[in-house]
Amino acid sequence: MNKRTTISLAIILLVLIIDQSVKFWVKTHMNYGDLIPIIPGSSHAYIHFVENPGMAFGMELGGIWGKILLTLLRIIFILALGGGLHFLIKDKAPIPFIVAVSLILAGALGNIIDSIFYGVLFSASPYHGGVAQFLPPEGGYAPLLRGKVVDMFYFPLIRTTLPEWVPFLGGSPLSFSAPSSMWLTPLFP
Repeated sequence: MNKRTTISLAIILLVLIIDQSVKFWVKTHMNYGDLIPIIPGSSHAYIHFVENPGMAFGMELGGIWGKILLTLLRIIFILALGGGLHFLIKDKAPIPFIVAVSLILAGALGNIIDSIFYGVLFSASPYHGGVAQFLPPEGGYAPLLRGKVVDMFYFPLIRTTLPEWVPFLGGSPLSFSAPSSMWLTPLFP
């Protein structure tokens, strides 16, 4: 196994272990919507438990078949990305580029694990108090391929109040983070 392959596999494995461990802890120890500063006293980095039923910004394809199609498209994307990474390694692409693609692939793999298995493995995360249960006796909240992705990192880039002249939303607080299922929210920690 060459150096690039070793680096890539190590990154993917390490990120997947960390990702799934943190998601497991979040699902079984945090209430839906809870917010914990990553750095005590900081207002710029949080673990914030939300679940995303679809893709970026919470967009969905709609219905049962839309969710299954989205999961299958994710699998196809991961296979294509994995094939592309294989060719990058084979063509001796620069190591920083291999690292970047490996990180993207690891993140995508983590999300597909959520989409495929979390519905079967966990009870639903209650919106008002309580945490999800791992392997509940009554079964999970959704069948295979229809789980929700745990979104847990929140880095507010902009926190302000919209000007009064903005139609419909004037005077409302705005908190913008990089693409996630929660981009416009009255959240001001």
